[in-house]
Amino acid sequence: MLSDTIFVGSTNPVKVNAAQNALSDTLEHDFDAQGIEVPSGVADQPMTEEETRLGAINRIKAMLAQHQGGLSDAWYVAIEGGVDVFEDGPATFAFVAIYHEGHWSVSRSASLPLPVSVFQALQRGEELGRVMDRLFDTVNVKQKGGAIGLLTLNHATRQSVYEVALTLAMAKFHFPDLYTD
Repeated sequence: MLSDTIFVGSTNPVKVNAAQNALSDTLEHDFDAQGIEVPSGVADQPMTEEETRLGAINRIKAMLAQHQGGLSDAWYVAIEGGVDVFEDGPATFAFVAIYHEGHWSVSRSASLPLPVSVFQALQRGEELGRVMDRLFDTVNVKQKGGAIGLLTLNHATRQSVYEVALTLAMAKFHFPDLYTD
């Protein structure tokens, strides 16, 4: 029997809704997603792939610690957005982590190229959401469509990209015999 609860390592509605939609859809089961404010153990604006991945994993571990190793049958999801510089320039992306009954799946989203001026602001210590709010005269865009929505004219959003990444990460739970942890 499937648990009715997904614990999400953030209270950001974009992340909570993405987890609820992706798992409800892929598992064909209605879930209640509950956001939990937990530390990522990394900078508010992760600046490398490694730091971003670690932030997602740390959020799951923090929730498991709060639940003394995890509640039976519950799903745990964490999403950590970050930036890095790649061969073709700076980009933003997210790592997603899913934990269920002792099994993990960690995956990465697609990348959104960032303007160099935006990346330079991040290097000075600003957070992407605040930089985008200033650049596009928006308010709290990180709890809405995000930089992704702004720069793609809302053809993709922060939530839609997170949902795809979580859907892909669910492959390990759909076919556990094909994957080893």
